[in-house]
Amino acid sequence: MAEENHDSRRIDGRTLAKKVEAEVKQGIEQLKEERGITPGLATVLVGDDPASKMYVRLKHKACERVGVHAEDHNMPETTTQEELMETIATLNGRDDIHGILLQLPLPKHLDDKAAMLSIDPAKDADGFHPYNMGKLLIGDEGLVPCTPKGVIRALEEYDVEIQGKHAVIVGHSNVVGKPMAAMLVNRNATVSVCHVFTDDLTKFTLDADILVVGTGVKHLIRADMVKEGSVIFDVGISEVDGKIYGDVDFDNVIKKASLITPVPGGVGPMTIAILMEHVLTAARS
Repeated sequence: MAEENHDSRRIDGRTLAKKVEAEVKQGIEQLKEERGITPGLATVLVGDDPASKMYVRLKHKACERVGVHAEDHNMPETTTQEELMETIATLNGRDDIHGILLQLPLPKHLDDKAAMLSIDPAKDADGFHPYNMGKLLIGDEGLVPCTPKGVIRALEEYDVEIQGKHAVIVGHSNVVGKPMAAMLVNRNATVSVCHVFTDDLTKFTLDADILVVGTGVKHLIRADMVKEGSVIFDVGISEVDGKIYGDVDFDNVIKKASLITPVPGGVGPMTIAILMEHVLTAARS
């Protein structure tokens, strides 16, 4: 009986992602019907990094499911900065491409910041362009980073009150931590951002009503570090001896949390579903 209880505490990212994708598919059919537009996403991948190739493949499969036209621009490891910028400039100028996704990390000889800056902010499917990040900071959430937006969507779907709650974020990356903090502040949460230099991490995590962890450190968060009844999002992922782990010791922490995402099957599927939503948003504008 206790196990059943624990199952009800699991945030099912896959089911939620299907719901978002169904909404996107419907929106795309409507857009085709009313304006004759098929949303298009171009992914740009430099080199042969296996993890990056897998992520691009997952994104293309999602495109197939919802009806987005997808193109993969797979460039060799030896690609120059100039060649990369030319490819992005061409995609910026194409009317049939509404979203551009530059798969990171790039090979070391390339400047990822310059490449990201060169993407048209209106086609920035990942939401990483400084223009879109700046809009997010002033409360104008358009194309924003997909993972934190997926977390917000999950909080809404599970009717979790955000206003007035203490939200603690562990990890201050540009991809998750910083934009997550801005989105929670925009919804009137009280936000603490912790990271590798934080003294006494447990003091913060124990006080969190909502805890978002994205560090890539296996089982960083233990059961004795979380408050009874807290809502926990595990955004971290690490591979140890061929097995995938999250940042949260799921099996023990679930006994204390009111809601928690598993790894895999939690935040990951939501991130890709939100990306599809962004391509539709960009195509509509």
